[in-house]
Amino acid sequence: MMLSVKNLSIDFFTERGQTRAVDGISFDLKKGETLGIVGESGSGKSVTSLSIMRLLNTPPAKISSGEILWQPDNDRASKDLLALPAEQMPAIRGAEIAMIFQEPMTSLNPVFRCGEQVTEAIQLHQKLDFNTARQQTLDLFERVKLPDPQRIFDAFPHQISGGQKQRVMIAMALSCNPALLIADEPTTALDVTVQKAILDLLKELREERQLSMIFISHDLGVIAEICDRVVVMYRGQIVEEGPAEQVLRAPKHPYTRGLVACRPSLKQRYQRMPTVPELMSDPDKQFHIVSAQESASRRAMLMAQPPLLEVNNLTVRYPNSKNWMGQTTEWFEAVKDISFEVRPGETFGLAGESGCGKTTLGRSIARLTTAHSGQINYMGTDLLSLDDASFHPYRRDIQVVFQDPYASLNPRMTIGEAITEPMQVHRLHGNAASRRDRAIHLLETVGLEADHFRRYPHEFSGGQRQRICIARALSLEPKLLICDEMVSALDVSVQATVLNLLMELREQFGLTYLFISHDLSVIRQMCDRLLIMNQGRIEALGTPEDIYAHPEREYVRNLIEAIPGGM
Repeated sequence: MMLSVKNLSIDFFTERGQTRAVDGISFDLKKGETLGIVGESGSGKSVTSLSIMRLLNTPPAKISSGEILWQPDNDRASKDLLALPAEQMPAIRGAEIAMIFQEPMTSLNPVFRCGEQVTEAIQLHQKLDFNTARQQTLDLFERVKLPDPQRIFDAFPHQISGGQKQRVMIAMALSCNPALLIADEPTTALDVTVQKAILDLLKELREERQLSMIFISHDLGVIAEICDRVVVMYRGQIVEEGPAEQVLRAPKHPYTRGLVACRPSLKQRYQRMPTVPELMSDPDKQFHIVSAQESASRRAMLMAQPPLLEVNNLTVRYPNSKNWMGQTTEWFEAVKDISFEVRPGETFGLAGESGCGKTTLGRSIARLTTAHSGQINYMGTDLLSLDDASFHPYRRDIQVVFQDPYASLNPRMTIGEAITEPMQVHRLHGNAASRRDRAIHLLETVGLEADHFRRYPHEFSGGQRQRICIARALSLEPKLLICDEMVSALDVSVQATVLNLLMELREQFGLTYLFISHDLSVIRQMCDRLLIMNQGRIEALGTPEDIYAHPEREYVRNLIEAIPGGM
């Protein structure tokens, strides 16, 4: 075996006591094999991968027991990575075992250009000169399907999209030809077409180099597409293990059956999504599928109302090049003459490839990005005509849940402070005690616990941090919620819970959603209407059912056909 994890247990020690995150798990990985690890957020899958790389922060994390035996080839004796001196691990990280992390924005250094960061890794491990390392970096950028590799090389992380940042991370991980690649949610931030290209690339590399992979993902379609075997983790333990097709098509454990059942589908929409706890307690429980007549009736009711939001001929552009005097000589148009309407109570979807302009469009509606021309009419008021002071009251009505939850939270503020601060700024709920009670209620509403109020962002998993951001956005009781890939970081179980929550809040409070997502199955579940963008322009506008069943343009057909795993 190339890698053998034996009886691994990991504990976390905090002022609130000891928590066992991984409880005596064991698994093996063969050379050239891809092992998938699936499970809910907080199940221990990412902590397991970090322990292999010896990247756990101690304290508070401690590996209480176990061995991680590493033998990249038969000519070398196996070594226990946990027993190696710390000074020997840098020679293994990157050169022998590489890792793609879940959150690319926090993994890339914001003050260095993207190309420099990959070039540095190549020079460090391969001892090459800068020009040779630079050319290898450009070749890698091209291979992972980054548009305009030279521009990405010279760009800072904040100047490229979330999906592009993730592809830079993939290029960095592959830069030194590792024997084992640990991929922790590597395609989470990618649209389906780029996701398919990356999966095809990883499969190609696996065949070319006999590359072994540990692939962590909450997307069961991706797991079915790329993995040979699957390990299912639940509360720090392995509950099921076997060939990928067998585990995902005919799961035996109730927890695995729940994970499979609660994944959204392109073909149908549930009135309320199945969730893992419900299916574990009652495996035969039936969930109502919304009929075509019910969908048509709801849309007719929505369209009978005057628009809440009207976007007319909106264009957003950025400087692309400047002359020696600092004057802009060329512009890049991220959003090109876009027009649409959103009705009160509607969930309006924005979809398209990474970099197509959907996030820029959402940010411009919230006045977080400056629009070049056009109108954004909210309840009859053109938001673009208002100065900052006049726009301030609308900040409460229009809230945003961003794609990267860790970058959205102040690491020095507790979760409770992060949620109560907006209420204090807008003078809601009277006093500190009332705001605290409201924050705790919101935490419990999104599936967290009251004692999380005093914890810090780094104490939570990626999925838990996203739920915190949702609670913060809801704290101001907005009328329009712009959801920018808000469930992309969540496993399917938590995703189903959050989607149910959003649907309940929409009906209870008459909320309106602008729902941005690269996941067309989530769009199908959530959205009444859908706008698909490509290079800043509209490719399709209509209902998800009609667009998916009868895609008129090749771009849209390619999006649908690229969905992994046939799910």
